Amino acid sequence: MIRSNAIDTMMSAESTSNGHRLVLFDIDGTLLSAGRAARESVLAALETVYGWTGSSDSHDFSGKTDPQIIRELILEAIGDERCEALLERALDVYLVELSRRLTHGAVVPKPGVGVLLARLAGEPGVTLALLTGNLEPGARIKLEPPGFNSYFPFGAFGSDSADRYKLPAIAVERARARTGITFSGKSIVIVGDSVHDVGCGRTLGVRSVAVATGPTRPERLAAENPDALLESFADVDRAAEAILA
Repeated sequence: MIRSNAIDTMMSAESTSNGHRLVLFDIDGTLLSAGRAARESVLAALETVYGWTGSSDSHDFSGKTDPQIIRELILEAIGDERCEALLERALDVYLVELSRRLTHGAVVPKPGVGVLLARLAGEPGVTLALLTGNLEPGARIKLEPPGFNSYFPFGAFGSDSADRYKLPAIAVERARARTGITFSGKSIVIVGDSVHDVGCGRTLGVRSVAVATGPTRPERLAAENPDALLESFADVDRAAEAILA
């Protein structure tokens, strides 16, 4: 649905006046880096389950759901029927491999993230949640080493839908169920490092904050016209201002 500027302004003003914000964070490239652990875990699962030993070096994983990544890598090679028949098994093996690979020191938080999350969590009226293509168990595995799981009691995940663009609505509905607040318009903020994070924001007409801490170049993110573009979260004051503006 296309809203007029007047309606958007009215919704934004209403959200600002009541002080509530729903801030939805991506994980990989935004909150942290897990190196090549996820990519290697996917490849190990594809070899174990499908016998596929191809390369993923030219494939961009950023902003995509885990089921989507698997489908894009092997669908052409093995066909739709076999891909779907074994997909759940492949995802299970992926999670086992991921847990094994994320040993001590493998997960590195992005600069400023820990302080930023603590700041946002302490703001009255701010609800934090996840919006990620990771399966929920995979998301929890990655967030555990830096101690970030406690900031995100819920979210929307690749295990909810393989279509990343269906996840924002799921996250908003879960926020309503948990808080009793119907978040809409600019009271919702999507924070991420990929063009798909910005695109998800556009589907709901919400505020999008892009951060150039992942593989996507800043100029590519800027071309998507996010509401704010940050080099990183290292300047926590500036990052918090961009998110809560």
